[in-house]
Amino acid sequence: MTEPNMPVTEDELHAYVDNALPAERRGDVEAWLKTHPGDAERVRSWRAMADLLHARYDSVLDEAVPKRLEIDELEQRPRRWIYGAIAATLVAFVAGGSAGWVARGATAAPSAFQNFTVDALDAHRLYVVEVRHPVEVAGSERAHLQQWLSKRVGYEIKAPELDASGLKLVGGRLLPGPEAPAAFFMYESPSGERYTLYTSRAATGTTQMRYASQDKDGAMFWAEKGVGYVVSGPTDRDRLNQVARLVYDQTEKSGG
Repeated sequence: MTEPNMPVTEDELHAYVDNALPAERRGDVEAWLKTHPGDAERVRSWRAMADLLHARYDSVLDEAVPKRLEIDELEQRPRRWIYGAIAATLVAFVAGGSAGWVARGATAAPSAFQNFTVDALDAHRLYVVEVRHPVEVAGSERAHLQQWLSKRVGYEIKAPELDASGLKLVGGRLLPGPEAPAAFFMYESPSGERYTLYTSRAATGTTQMRYASQDKDGAMFWAEKGVGYVVSGPTDRDRLNQVARLVYDQTEKSGG
């Protein structure tokens, strides 16, 4: 089996899942998937998630959005720990994680911020399994890590203190983000559970906090004054909520 002449991009993988890929490129993508098991597994998981969510939520796609859940209404409310009307809503990735968001009683956030959250979850899955090199700078160098990442992302960022939740800072790294460089922090519990915080400039204003899940990973995500935050971890929603609230409260005090 020969490799395609041009590498297959992530956008093409999404288009393949969505049946939106040009016919002349489809054979190249299929050949690529046969020799790249990691990408093939991602495609399978996206399709499985899409099938599940379509089966569960297609019946509500045409429902009117309640006035209290319209984005303009939500963004005008005072900043606080936000669950409110969206608290019980499951927001999930549909059709390959980038084609759209579906929620019972609400349509979701702008696609740019959706892609931001997908990138954060991808980074989480990539690095939490690493044993020797999960981070670039260790947590023991917290001051240096914060100073370095703040300079690169263009705003002051501090690694939140999550000891109250039983999590110790493993360290962090710099990652490319959708709009600008992203800061990435990793935390670990005594039992080995890992949680990550991904933050970067985001093409959005201030948004409500929302929950998303993909495969075995969950995320709480929100934005404040053009800066996005995604806390990722296992899909235990109560536990993830606890960790995300600690992060949220500390970013609120620091002003983002």
